[in-house]
Amino acid sequence: MRIISRLEQIPVSRFHYKLLVLTGLGWLFDAMDTGIIAFVLPILSQQWGLSATQMGFIGSIGLLGMAIGAVVAGSAADRFGRKAVFAVTLVIYSIATGLCGLAWNYESLLVFRFLVGFGLGGELPVAATLMAEYSPPASRGRFIVLLESFWALGWLAAALISYLVIPRFGWQMAFFIGALPALYVFFIRMGVPESIRYLIDKGRQAEAVEIVAKIEQSAGIEPPITHLTETIDSAVQNPAGQKLAFKELWTDQFAKRTIILWLIWFGIVYSYYGIFTWLPSLMVKQGHSVIKTFEYVLIMTLAQLPGYFSAAYLIDRIGRRATLAMYLALSAVSAYFFGQGGSAEIVLVWGSLMSFFNLGAWGVVYTYTPELYPTRIRAFGSGWAAAVGRFGGILAPSVVGYLITGPQGFAQVFTMFTGVMLVVAVAVWLFGEETKGKALDEISS
Repeated sequence: MRIISRLEQIPVSRFHYKLLVLTGLGWLFDAMDTGIIAFVLPILSQQWGLSATQMGFIGSIGLLGMAIGAVVAGSAADRFGRKAVFAVTLVIYSIATGLCGLAWNYESLLVFRFLVGFGLGGELPVAATLMAEYSPPASRGRFIVLLESFWALGWLAAALISYLVIPRFGWQMAFFIGALPALYVFFIRMGVPESIRYLIDKGRQAEAVEIVAKIEQSAGIEPPITHLTETIDSAVQNPAGQKLAFKELWTDQFAKRTIILWLIWFGIVYSYYGIFTWLPSLMVKQGHSVIKTFEYVLIMTLAQLPGYFSAAYLIDRIGRRATLAMYLALSAVSAYFFGQGGSAEIVLVWGSLMSFFNLGAWGVVYTYTPELYPTRIRAFGSGWAAAVGRFGGILAPSVVGYLITGPQGFAQVFTMFTGVMLVVAVAVWLFGEETKGKALDEISS
């Protein structure tokens, strides 16, 4: 029996949930940092006298770092391993987050936010790739969406830190707390295994066989007697150490997939970072106090969790394409009505629905992306898709900063996001390829 076949036939076990938690905590720390800067921006605007344009640049510079980090880390993960790159990127953005607390002016903060983005952007696609390569085919969608659900927990942590810490100890302390995840690297090195597909791709068969045997034993399966002489699955073998080539993403086999993935990533990152990086500041501009704004955003953030869990339920039942298109379309509708304003109750309802559907869609995107490329370019292709998305994120905060200055700025901002998400939803429904229930090597062949 081939190694990959053995891996995919292991039922969901304690190992899979342990890996989910270990990678998910890294995801949580990423989200915590992203959330902290969103809550710090309205404070900095008052203390440093920042313009809307300058606030937009603070959001955009982090996304530029994420774009570059996603490409560099994706390439590195296919060359040097998922586990090592996961750990290194976590250290980079943790240290850089702490440095943000030492920023003495606008320019120094821009430099540190770029470094934060570089590490953060590098970690996310690598962690998703690692989880995808270990998840059983029938449950892969659920596991990746659950991995993404840790993002909501990170935002909740950021909201609580901002609500409890910033008013008492200042915005600097929030960033210092955000540096603590660097200590988590020790747990990654001890508890996260290297990807089986990566090891086979690099000719490290003995290591792959040993890891699979341990997972089988933990799941109560007796490894076959012949496992020490296991054959390598030809679908993932790369004995020559084939070099990564950007042009391979544009071959007849992968060009359509690359185009649709880049469009999805651009649209969802553009809408997410444009909305949520600015959300506390936009609500302050609508007349809400800083403390009330933090309370409202905390409530909206809570709605992300059921959004993830509902997407996790649907993704392996009705498929990636239907779930993603539906959640994007409903997020667009919610964004439109949120932009119309109204009482605090109406704002909370539509804001919570927008948060519910937008973050549910994110979970599907992180499931879908690594499924569409083979092992030798999986992290590389995922990194490039994420990088293109980050350019959408770079653009969005600046566009919001420009539009919000108009007389109907709040409504115009959310009408724009409505249009973007509807376009992506239609593209996914018309051109998306379904991958539900398929083995990774079956999809990418």
